[in-house]
Amino acid sequence: MGGIKLDGAGTQKMKTIEEALLTVQTIHGLVERMAVDVKNNRGVGVIPGQIKRIATNLQGQLKAQFGLIADQVAAMIVAMGRGGGEQGKVRVLREAVAQLRTALEINAAKVKKDHAVAIELAPE
Repeated sequence: MGGIKLDGAGTQKMKTIEEALLTVQTIHGLVERMAVDVKNNRGVGVIPGQIKRIATNLQGQLKAQFGLIADQVAAMIVAMGRGGGEQGKVRVLREAVAQLRTALEINAAKVKKDHAVAIELAPE
């Protein structure tokens, strides 16, 4: 009975996806903090700048292997720069975070499928 592992490229892609998921989780936390501030009629302060800085790094991290997801991050950054109320920005950011998480999870499943290598266990 053999097992399954990932080849070198698959392992690298999975590492990138796992790091990106952690970064998206950080962005999600900032978005929710921003939402609480907006709901309580407080200023959002530096939170949008923090989100933009983290998202820019995430885009660079994803660009080489996952260009379409990097484009989604770029769209989120652009949407943050647009005018409009803070509540609208929170809504757009929540949607963008959900889309990024979904895209990363779909790509993780695809990498596992495409880069799987069967390994043979030594007979006992």
